[in-house]
Amino acid sequence: MAGGLSGKPADALLAARARPGLRSLAMADLDRTMQITLTKTFTFDSAHWLPTFPEGHKCRRMHGHSFHVDVLVAGDVNPEAGYLIDYGDIKRVVGPIIDSLDHRVLNEIEGLENPTAEMLCVWLYERIKPQLPLLDRIRVRETCTSEAEYTGPAA
Repeated sequence: MAGGLSGKPADALLAARARPGLRSLAMADLDRTMQITLTKTFTFDSAHWLPTFPEGHKCRRMHGHSFHVDVLVAGDVNPEAGYLIDYGDIKRVVGPIIDSLDHRVLNEIEGLENPTAEMLCVWLYERIKPQLPLLDRIRVRETCTSEAEYTGPAA
């Protein structure tokens, strides 16, 4: 297997075995469960206006963003495999949803009539979570200095 020493997926992460004098860390060496959070980032470009903002506010006018969406999944690493989830599995679920937003006017999409960053987080979470149970949170960045994060409904 490419990158692995014995063909096990975890060995790609444990190449230290190949270096004399260094002890490798194997999942079997851990005396605890390894909790991990992974992030996969997606981008899309869309226009919107924010109808609840006051008249004359710049965000009330049509404008666009190059959005960055972080999809964070969390859980216990499988000790046999050495990983939580394949990033490709995240992409297979999230990619089509992101594609449905790309180069669109967000206000024209059902459920996004008021497409604030906060509402976009919730909209994405509700569509991704049923297909990706490990989903922990969604983060949406409209600009390099402005973002919103949603962790799911309050318990």
